[in-house]
Amino acid sequence: MSKTETNKRDEFESVEQALSTTEAFIEKNRKTILLAVGIVVLVVLGILAFKNFYLNPREVTAQNEIFKAENYFKTDSFSVALNGNFEFIGFKEIASKYSLTPAGNVATAYAGICYYKLGDYSNAIQYLSQYDSKEEYLSATVTGLIGDSYVELDKVEKAIGYFEKAAAWDNQVTAPIYLKKAGLAYESLNKNDKAEKCYLKIKEKYPQSSEASDIDKYIARIQK
Repeated sequence: MSKTETNKRDEFESVEQALSTTEAFIEKNRKTILLAVGIVVLVVLGILAFKNFYLNPREVTAQNEIFKAENYFKTDSFSVALNGNFEFIGFKEIASKYSLTPAGNVATAYAGICYYKLGDYSNAIQYLSQYDSKEEYLSATVTGLIGDSYVELDKVEKAIGYFEKAAAWDNQVTAPIYLKKAGLAYESLNKNDKAEKCYLKIKEKYPQSSEASDIDKYIARIQK
């Protein structure tokens, strides 16, 4: 028998042995394997049922409630939008009652904005911090508003961290806004070198933004 044939025979025997070992393992642990597979199937079915029969209907209800609250929000009736009235439950309760739904997540952001507009900055931070989104414009805006809330609470150092985080999304609209806010905050702390970096970044990276239109005067003010 040639060396090639011998190698092939050895390979075949190795595969055959591995298959036999696998079959023996399956046979020995059949009940455990079937139980594990059954558990996985039940979990998947449970998740699908939870989504289709619980979350989806609640999402529809939450969206209807948000629509009612938005009408008051648009007219600057922030207290009513937040707390609701005899017609609807308001952003605060929507966020709590429908917290697992996308609409509940949006209501959380709305509630935070309402609290900010009403001058309750601690609650604004609490609600805005719970909002979770991958959409960069909304995420940057919410993060920046947390920074604004900390400024109102005279916690400027903390505010700067949120302004810089909001700017880091690198959105052409929001980034220069929050870079400028960060720069002004640094100036208020007499950290002019860091403020200058923020202003220069606006000038160099976002020259078409409205913030860049008069940024030279901010830079000149620091460089005196």
